[in-house]
Amino acid sequence: MLGTLLNTATIIVGGAFGAIVRSGISEKYKKALFDGLGLCCIVLGINAALPNMAKSEFPVLFILSITIGGVIGTKFDLSGRIDRMNAKLNEKQGNENNALNGLVTGILLYTIGTFSIIGPVLSYLSPSHGWAFNEPANTFLYTNATLDLVTSAVLAASYGWIMLLAAPVLFCWQGMFYLIAYMFGSGMPEPMRTELSIVGGVLILSSGLAILGIKDCKTVNLLPSLLIPVIFYIIKGLIM
Repeated sequence: MLGTLLNTATIIVGGAFGAIVRSGISEKYKKALFDGLGLCCIVLGINAALPNMAKSEFPVLFILSITIGGVIGTKFDLSGRIDRMNAKLNEKQGNENNALNGLVTGILLYTIGTFSIIGPVLSYLSPSHGWAFNEPANTFLYTNATLDLVTSAVLAASYGWIMLLAAPVLFCWQGMFYLIAYMFGSGMPEPMRTELSIVGGVLILSSGLAILGIKDCKTVNLLPSLLIPVIFYIIKGLIM
Protein backbone atom coordinates (compact mmCIF):
# COMPACT_ATOMS: atom_id res chain seq x y z
CA MET A 1 0.00 0.00 0.00
CA LEU A 2 3.01 2.25 0.53
CA GLY A 3 3.69 2.15 -3.22
CA THR A 4 0.14 3.34 -3.97
CA LEU A 5 0.47 6.22 -1.49
CA LEU A 6 3.77 7.23 -3.10
CA ASN A 7 2.27 6.97 -6.59
CA THR A 8 -0.65 9.20 -5.52
CA ALA A 9 1.74 11.71 -3.96
CA THR A 10 3.85 11.98 -7.12
CA ILE A 11 0.77 12.92 -9.15
CA ILE A 12 -0.05 15.66 -6.63
CA VAL A 13 3.53 16.95 -6.55
CA GLY A 14 4.03 16.78 -10.33
CA GLY A 15 0.60 18.26 -10.99
CA ALA A 16 1.14 21.14 -8.56
CA PHE A 17 4.51 21.92 -10.11
CA GLY A 18 3.09 21.89 -13.63
CA ALA A 19 0.13 24.08 -12.65
CA ILE A 20 2.39 26.61 -10.90
CA VAL A 21 4.75 27.05 -13.86
CA ARG A 22 1.91 26.97 -16.38
CA SER A 23 1.28 30.71 -16.27
CA GLY A 24 4.92 31.36 -17.16
CA ILE A 25 4.90 29.14 -20.25
CA SER A 26 4.25 30.87 -23.56
CA GLU A 27 1.71 29.51 -26.04
CA LYS A 28 4.33 28.12 -28.41
CA TYR A 29 5.84 26.02 -25.61
CA LYS A 30 2.40 24.88 -24.51
CA LYS A 31 1.81 23.77 -28.10
CA ALA A 32 5.08 21.84 -27.96
CA LEU A 33 3.93 20.18 -24.72
CA PHE A 34 0.61 19.25 -26.31
CA ASP A 35 2.32 17.75 -29.34
CA GLY A 36 4.75 15.80 -27.18
CA LEU A 37 1.94 14.58 -24.96
CA GLY A 38 -0.09 13.48 -27.97
CA LEU A 39 2.82 11.50 -29.39
CA CYS A 40 3.49 9.88 -26.02
CA CYS A 41 -0.17 8.87 -25.74
CA ILE A 42 -0.02 7.21 -29.15
CA VAL A 43 3.16 5.29 -28.26
CA LEU A 44 1.87 4.27 -24.82
CA GLY A 45 -1.47 3.19 -26.26
CA ILE A 46 0.16 1.02 -28.91
CA ASN A 47 2.57 -0.40 -26.32
CA ALA A 48 -0.34 -1.33 -24.03
CA ALA A 49 -2.48 -2.90 -26.75
CA LEU A 50 -0.21 -4.74 -29.20
CA PRO A 51 1.83 -6.96 -26.81
CA ASN A 52 -1.37 -8.12 -25.10
CA MET A 53 -3.19 -8.95 -28.35
CA ALA A 54 -0.89 -11.92 -28.82
CA LYS A 55 -1.92 -13.20 -25.36
CA SER A 56 -5.65 -12.66 -25.81
CA GLU A 57 -7.91 -15.71 -25.41
CA PHE A 58 -10.60 -14.00 -27.50
CA PRO A 59 -8.94 -11.69 -30.09
CA VAL A 60 -12.30 -10.23 -31.13
CA LEU A 61 -13.33 -9.29 -27.58
CA PHE A 62 -11.64 -5.90 -27.73
CA ILE A 63 -13.49 -5.15 -30.98
CA LEU A 64 -16.80 -6.04 -29.34
CA SER A 65 -15.82 -4.02 -26.27
CA ILE A 66 -15.01 -0.87 -28.25
CA THR A 67 -18.14 -1.28 -30.39
CA ILE A 68 -20.58 -1.96 -27.55
CA GLY A 69 -18.92 0.56 -25.24
CA GLY A 70 -19.00 3.22 -27.96
CA VAL A 71 -22.70 2.64 -28.56
CA ILE A 72 -23.43 2.92 -24.83
CA GLY A 73 -21.33 6.06 -24.47
CA THR A 74 -22.94 7.64 -27.51
CA LYS A 75 -26.41 6.73 -26.25
CA PHE A 76 -25.77 8.60 -23.01
CA ASP A 77 -23.81 11.34 -24.82
CA LEU A 78 -20.89 11.16 -22.38
CA SER A 79 -18.64 13.24 -24.63
CA GLY A 80 -21.32 15.89 -25.08
CA ARG A 81 -21.81 16.13 -21.31
CA ILE A 82 -18.07 16.65 -20.83
CA ASP A 83 -17.98 19.26 -23.60
CA ARG A 84 -20.84 21.19 -22.00
CA MET A 85 -19.14 21.05 -18.61
CA ASN A 86 -15.94 22.27 -20.27
CA ALA A 87 -17.82 25.17 -21.83
CA LYS A 88 -19.23 26.22 -18.45
CA LEU A 89 -15.80 25.89 -16.83
CA ASN A 90 -14.15 27.96 -19.57
CA GLU A 91 -16.87 30.59 -19.31
CA LYS A 92 -16.19 31.00 -15.61
CA GLN A 93 -12.43 31.10 -16.10
CA GLY A 94 -12.56 33.26 -19.21
CA ASN A 95 -10.32 31.03 -21.29
CA GLU A 96 -10.36 28.14 -23.72
CA ASN A 97 -9.03 25.00 -22.13
CA ASN A 98 -10.32 21.48 -22.70
CA ALA A 99 -9.56 20.70 -19.07
CA LEU A 100 -12.04 17.90 -18.42
CA ASN A 101 -10.96 15.95 -21.48
CA GLY A 102 -7.39 16.49 -20.29
CA LEU A 103 -8.38 15.04 -16.93
CA VAL A 104 -9.88 11.98 -18.63
CA THR A 105 -6.66 11.52 -20.63
CA GLY A 106 -4.59 11.78 -17.46
CA ILE A 107 -6.72 9.23 -15.62
CA LEU A 108 -6.38 6.79 -18.51
CA LEU A 109 -2.61 7.23 -18.60
CA TYR A 110 -2.29 6.75 -14.84
CA THR A 111 -4.61 3.76 -14.42
CA ILE A 112 -4.36 1.65 -17.57
CA GLY A 113 -1.32 -0.57 -17.66
CA THR A 114 0.42 -3.47 -15.98
CA PHE A 115 2.16 -1.38 -13.33
CA SER A 116 -1.02 0.17 -12.00
CA ILE A 117 -3.00 -3.09 -12.01
CA ILE A 118 -0.47 -5.75 -11.01
CA GLY A 119 1.45 -3.48 -8.62
CA PRO A 120 -1.24 -3.24 -5.89
CA VAL A 121 -1.94 -7.00 -6.09
CA LEU A 122 1.73 -7.97 -5.68
CA SER A 123 2.03 -5.34 -3.00
CA TYR A 124 -0.65 -7.01 -0.88
CA LEU A 125 0.71 -10.51 -1.53
CA SER A 126 4.16 -9.49 -0.24
CA PRO A 127 5.14 -10.47 3.34
CA SER A 128 4.54 -6.97 4.71
CA HIS A 129 1.42 -6.41 2.57
CA GLY A 130 3.28 -3.63 0.78
CA TRP A 131 4.06 -1.49 3.82
CA ALA A 132 7.85 -2.01 3.73
CA PHE A 133 9.68 0.67 1.75
CA ASN A 134 12.25 -1.80 0.39
CA GLU A 135 9.66 -4.42 -0.53
CA PRO A 136 10.55 -5.80 -4.02
CA ALA A 137 6.83 -6.19 -4.81
CA ASN A 138 6.49 -2.41 -4.70
CA THR A 139 8.92 -2.00 -7.61
CA PHE A 140 6.04 -1.83 -10.09
CA LEU A 141 4.44 1.05 -8.20
CA TYR A 142 7.73 2.91 -7.64
CA THR A 143 8.41 2.73 -11.38
CA ASN A 144 4.86 3.85 -12.11
CA ALA A 145 5.25 6.73 -9.64
CA THR A 146 8.35 7.98 -11.45
CA LEU A 147 6.57 7.94 -14.80
CA ASP A 148 3.48 9.62 -13.35
CA LEU A 149 5.56 12.37 -11.74
CA VAL A 150 6.74 13.52 -15.16
CA THR A 151 3.41 12.91 -16.89
CA SER A 152 1.41 14.81 -14.26
CA ALA A 153 3.73 17.83 -14.53
CA VAL A 154 3.33 17.95 -18.32
CA LEU A 155 -0.45 17.49 -18.13
CA ALA A 156 -0.88 20.17 -15.47
CA ALA A 157 1.31 22.56 -17.44
CA SER A 158 -1.15 22.07 -20.29
CA TYR A 159 -4.49 21.83 -18.47
CA GLY A 160 -3.96 23.39 -15.03
CA TRP A 161 -4.90 22.55 -11.45
CA ILE A 162 -7.81 20.31 -12.42
CA MET A 163 -5.29 17.53 -13.12
CA LEU A 164 -4.79 17.05 -9.38
CA LEU A 165 -8.22 15.41 -9.30
CA ALA A 166 -6.62 12.40 -10.99
CA ALA A 167 -4.71 11.62 -7.78
CA PRO A 168 -7.70 10.38 -5.72
CA VAL A 169 -8.95 8.46 -8.77
CA LEU A 170 -5.61 6.63 -9.01
CA PHE A 171 -5.66 5.92 -5.26
CA CYS A 172 -9.17 4.42 -5.49
CA TRP A 173 -8.21 2.44 -8.62
CA GLN A 174 -5.11 0.87 -7.10
CA GLY A 175 -6.88 0.50 -3.76
CA MET A 176 -9.58 -1.53 -5.53
CA PHE A 177 -7.01 -4.05 -6.79
CA TYR A 178 -5.37 -4.14 -3.35
CA LEU A 179 -8.80 -4.98 -1.91
CA ILE A 180 -9.40 -7.62 -4.59
CA ALA A 181 -6.12 -9.28 -3.60
CA TYR A 182 -7.24 -9.13 0.05
CA MET A 183 -10.57 -10.77 -0.77
CA PHE A 184 -9.52 -13.34 -3.37
CA GLY A 185 -5.82 -13.85 -2.76
CA SER A 186 -4.58 -13.54 -6.34
CA GLY A 187 -6.51 -10.57 -7.66
CA MET A 188 -7.89 -10.11 -11.15
CA PRO A 189 -7.56 -13.08 -13.54
CA GLU A 190 -4.76 -12.70 -16.09
CA PRO A 191 -7.07 -12.99 -19.14
CA MET A 192 -9.21 -10.11 -17.87
CA ARG A 193 -6.12 -7.96 -17.26
CA THR A 194 -4.98 -8.73 -20.81
CA GLU A 195 -8.28 -7.63 -22.35
CA LEU A 196 -8.44 -4.49 -20.20
CA SER A 197 -4.93 -3.56 -21.30
CA ILE A 198 -5.88 -3.93 -24.97
CA VAL A 199 -9.05 -1.84 -24.63
CA GLY A 200 -7.27 0.72 -22.45
CA GLY A 201 -4.45 0.97 -24.97
CA VAL A 202 -6.94 1.75 -27.72
CA LEU A 203 -8.50 4.49 -25.57
CA ILE A 204 -5.10 6.05 -24.81
CA LEU A 205 -4.26 5.93 -28.54
CA SER A 206 -7.59 7.63 -29.25
CA SER A 207 -6.72 10.39 -26.76
CA GLY A 208 -3.37 10.92 -28.48
CA LEU A 209 -5.02 11.33 -31.88
CA ALA A 210 -7.40 13.93 -30.41
CA ILE A 211 -4.61 15.87 -28.69
CA LEU A 212 -2.66 16.05 -31.95
CA GLY A 213 -5.77 17.22 -33.79
CA ILE A 214 -5.64 14.25 -36.17
CA LYS A 215 -9.03 12.75 -35.33
CA ASP A 216 -11.42 13.34 -32.43
CA CYS A 217 -12.74 9.83 -31.76
CA LYS A 218 -14.83 11.01 -28.79
CA THR A 219 -12.74 8.98 -26.34
CA VAL A 220 -15.11 9.77 -23.46
CA ASN A 221 -17.91 7.98 -25.34
CA LEU A 222 -15.66 4.90 -25.50
CA LEU A 223 -15.03 4.70 -21.75
CA PRO A 224 -17.83 2.13 -21.14
CA SER A 225 -15.72 -0.23 -23.27
CA LEU A 226 -13.62 -0.92 -20.17
CA LEU A 227 -16.64 -2.56 -18.52
CA ILE A 228 -17.26 -5.10 -21.28
CA PRO A 229 -14.26 -7.42 -20.60
CA VAL A 230 -15.06 -7.37 -16.88
CA ILE A 231 -18.71 -8.31 -17.50
CA PHE A 232 -17.65 -10.96 -20.04
CA TYR A 233 -15.31 -12.74 -17.63
CA ILE A 234 -17.74 -12.49 -14.72
CA ILE A 235 -20.42 -14.19 -16.85
CA LYS A 236 -17.87 -16.70 -18.16
CA GLY A 237 -16.90 -17.58 -14.59
CA LEU A 238 -20.51 -18.10 -13.58
CA ILE A 239 -21.45 -20.46 -16.42
CA MET A 240 -18.23 -22.48 -16.57
